[in-house]
Amino acid sequence: MSTLPTASGTFGDKPVLTFPETAAPAELEVVVLEQGTGEEVRAGQSIDVNYYGQVWNGAMFDNSYDRGSSIQFPIGVGAVISGWDDSLVGKQIGSRVLVSIPPHLGYGERGMPAAGIGGTDTLVFVVDIIGAR
Repeated sequence: MSTLPTASGTFGDKPVLTFPETAAPAELEVVVLEQGTGEEVRAGQSIDVNYYGQVWNGAMFDNSYDRGSSIQFPIGVGAVISGWDDSLVGKQIGSRVLVSIPPHLGYGERGMPAAGIGGTDTLVFVVDIIGAR
């Protein structure tokens, strides 16, 4: 039995997460839901993604699908939470990735109160890797 949520839809679709009855994993968990065929993402590149973020068994706190535009940011260089750096580098462009990020690899003890993220919250993301350069 999987300890991770399941995600509806395919690459490019806004997902819906369904959570298991188990507690959130204590460490980073990464599952490639759809394997892309593009180049591997390398640390130091600027990555272009769509994403959906939800607190484990809680509310959605952010997603790019509703905005209708992807986001770009440097990956693997500490510009984003370490759970993103650790989970997306090495994945192929065109992949859909499910990531469970424990607090110490997310926003830490302070959380991100403005987004409704507490200091003990595990974050779950579905990330569609559109490109990298």
